Amino acid sequence: MMKLLKISLLLSTISIISLTSCDQTNPNWKQDAANANYLHNSMQKISDVIVHDIFSPPVASRIYAYAAIAGYEALQLGNEDYQSLEGQLRDLKNVPKPGPNQEVCYPLASAQAMLKVGKALIFSEQMIDDFRSEVEADFIAIKMPQAVYDASIAYGHAVADHILAWADKDMYKETRTYPKFSITDDPSRWKPTPPDYMDGIEPHWDQIRPFVIDSAQQFVPAPPTAYDMDDKDGQFYKEVLEVYTALEVDQEERAQRELIAGFWDCNPYVSHHKGHVMFATKKITPGGHWVGICQAACKKAKADIFQSADAYAWTAICLADAFISCWDEKYRSNLVRPETVINTHIDEEWKPFLQTPPFPEYTSGHSVISRSAATALTHVFGDNFNFIDSVEVVYGMPAREFESFYKASEEAAISRLYGGIHYGPACFIGVEQGGKIGDHIVSKIKTKKDRLSMK
Repeated sequence: MMKLLKISLLLSTISIISLTSCDQTNPNWKQDAANANYLHNSMQKISDVIVHDIFSPPVASRIYAYAAIAGYEALQLGNEDYQSLEGQLRDLKNVPKPGPNQEVCYPLASAQAMLKVGKALIFSEQMIDDFRSEVEADFIAIKMPQAVYDASIAYGHAVADHILAWADKDMYKETRTYPKFSITDDPSRWKPTPPDYMDGIEPHWDQIRPFVIDSAQQFVPAPPTAYDMDDKDGQFYKEVLEVYTALEVDQEERAQRELIAGFWDCNPYVSHHKGHVMFATKKITPGGHWVGICQAACKKAKADIFQSADAYAWTAICLADAFISCWDEKYRSNLVRPETVINTHIDEEWKPFLQTPPFPEYTSGHSVISRSAATALTHVFGDNFNFIDSVEVVYGMPAREFESFYKASEEAAISRLYGGIHYGPACFIGVEQGGKIGDHIVSKIKTKKDRLSMK
């Protein structure tokens, strides 16, 4: 009898343990899933892979744009204050929606969509796959219903596939087969620069389909100052001397200018030559720097996941169209870089503080894209938004504080003159060009139905 009682008690204990050890749905899974860090970490991983794979600044801007749009589109249905970008971005139509009566965890779908698009547009796919597995494990850990988990993964993939099909028609693949840029003997025209004398990067980027602007030619800036190195009193000669003497200031001012130039360098591939040894260092692209600023602003404003996805979409779209506009002008005006002119006519031993990037001078890419991105971020977060920019800390640069996004964009612009790689007009007119692009995009698209500043 005692033996039967012991067996009965043992079975009861096992039963209780089994019941308490079964996975139960977490009643707070929706709240746990809405952590904006899922979005920030996903975008950061895409940035890390872009640096690892050494994508050029224009190509990187395309990756950011499609990934950010995918993340936003897969998320926005989860908040009635937001609306789709379909019908607002060129040729984006009929973005998928979940099936009827199908419950979806939109943050999980968003992460899936962003990472799947990012993976399709980079080279190091395994890096994205490994990170996506970590994200999925995090969502499994919060114990949402299995049916919701499965539906969310499927919906994220559906949005990603739709965005990738849209991206496939933007002329990117076609331009991979177009001829290299032709170099002429005209002294006013761009020529490859030391130390690697690389071919011009993306000479056909004006053929890429814009997201919002009408065409690459919609915001053509005033032409650069006419090349003339014979007239020592002429405007072009003065502009060359301004670059040549940009660091010929007192020691304190020189240190500040070098700090600013280095902080905004953002050259994805800096080549180093020591004797017979050549090696390269990788850095974030200028567009990636502004995506990082977007993340810093989101965290400063304590933006939720919807506000953050909105901010990334605005920033990435403005960056992408700014690159298309700027590269159109670069290969139209095709102006020679200061390094070439100074070495030929003034000082053959002179080297710029920064390594000259491999494409024509006018207008300054940093100036155009920074002002466009600053316009987007000001639209989202408001003017006079003070923030700390620590994006370059991982590259050995100290963080910098800015009173506003516009102030940061102005410093990014002048940094190119301090760095010895742009004449003044490329910087100042580039800011005007980027501002016009950003203002146009702000006037044309709408994401938040009743936008309120998050200051």
